[in-house]
Amino acid sequence: WENSEQTFTCFFALFCLFLSDLRGAVEEVLPTLNQQGVRVFILSEDCDVEGIESLSDKIQQASDQPLSPQLRANINLKSPALYIYTSGTTGLPKAAVINHERLWMASFVQAVAGVRSDDIIYVYLPLYHSSGFLMGLCGAIEKGITVVLRRKFSASHFWNDCRKYNVTVIQYIGEIMRYLCNTPKRDNDRDHKVRLALGNGIRADTWTDFLQRFGAIRICECYGATEGNIGFVNYAGKVGAIGKENFLHKMGCPYALIRYDTEKEEPVKDSRGFCIEVPRGETGLLIARIAERSPFIGYAKNSQQTEKKKVRDVFVKGDLYFNSGDLLKIDNEGFVFFQDRIGDTFRWKGENVATTEVADHLLMVDCIKEANVYGVKVPGHEGRIGMAALTLKENMDFDGKAAYQHVKNFLPSYARPRFIRIQDALVVTGTFKQMKVKLGEEGFNPAVIRDPLFYLEDNKGYVPMTQEIFSSIAEGRIRL
Repeated sequence: WENSEQTFTCFFALFCLFLSDLRGAVEEVLPTLNQQGVRVFILSEDCDVEGIESLSDKIQQASDQPLSPQLRANINLKSPALYIYTSGTTGLPKAAVINHERLWMASFVQAVAGVRSDDIIYVYLPLYHSSGFLMGLCGAIEKGITVVLRRKFSASHFWNDCRKYNVTVIQYIGEIMRYLCNTPKRDNDRDHKVRLALGNGIRADTWTDFLQRFGAIRICECYGATEGNIGFVNYAGKVGAIGKENFLHKMGCPYALIRYDTEKEEPVKDSRGFCIEVPRGETGLLIARIAERSPFIGYAKNSQQTEKKKVRDVFVKGDLYFNSGDLLKIDNEGFVFFQDRIGDTFRWKGENVATTEVADHLLMVDCIKEANVYGVKVPGHEGRIGMAALTLKENMDFDGKAAYQHVKNFLPSYARPRFIRIQDALVVTGTFKQMKVKLGEEGFNPAVIRDPLFYLEDNKGYVPMTQEIFSSIAEGRIRL
């Protein structure tokens, strides 16, 4: 394992390795890579392009003897091991610095979740992200277990792969579990050996649906960010929770939920200029103290973005905290629940609208398969009004009456999506996180958007969006 750490260090610092299907993209930037002294390898037996070396043939010729300890003589736990780019859901991706200590600690998540030495784990998540690489692959190396590595996620092949390779542990992230629940039901849905699912981003309704359909699989929901200094593990198995408060955890990594103004996009301060901790049951911004035992390394060669993630003088002068960018809630039993991202929550008519909560309600409507909720700007109005991009279940049309009745019954007026956009597929990142920024910028103009649009007309329900309605809203003739 120590040898593997050294290999990763050298690999990310000096080399560029790619698969043959990315050859064209690499050749475009090859002169720059060569100029910067980066050795470029293709995972192939041979290559006829000058400046690109083949690697597969060299692997076959390499010795199987341990590497010399001298190669890692200057490496310690604080040395950079690799860079992992953030997903870029609310801004441009940034290269988070992962040192050997962080890589080592992330590999223990499987042990915390209850993975055994005889397990077989199914990894299909991208290895350029922390979930697939650190928690999945590196965790499997730490446990010494078998890995079933699939190039790309496939909902239709998922359970057949699990049956074929006797998989006992699966990973998930984002909307993966919902994709599996949306596949056609089969008689052999419970015919598998999977006993544990490890990951983050599963919603409470999907959690319940998944267990009812695929059997008594233990779901271990985790929380954390690639660059963050705080994390939670729902070891108790509470449906919908991302973790549970533990005084030992809080002693080792002090954190707090503070009151946050989503309109001004800044923490709320008291008369002394300090942040205000929210009581149990209220939503607040998660911050974690930056200290020796809970460091925040930041982003590679990006001091500006690193500094933006820090909050100073939080409770006393001179203290320093990491801004997670996530709004959480802790109930009276100490269970922690994810509410929304700062960039995702928006304010309308003086009220905060949590996109995750609205999306959960929309998904209860029979015709709706997926929902991505976000806020859009309206001329002459403060804040942003709700809009939802939806995909529909196979052979079903959008039922505007049913959708209106549901949001009317379960959501306050300010939280009901005023505009609906029907898409063939929702745009997600490589780690299955929904993209909201671009959708919000595109707005609800039918002259620009080719997808079907609907408008929530007061007391009537969702009606097809027209250019006349758009013009009336833009000119202030229709009050929202």
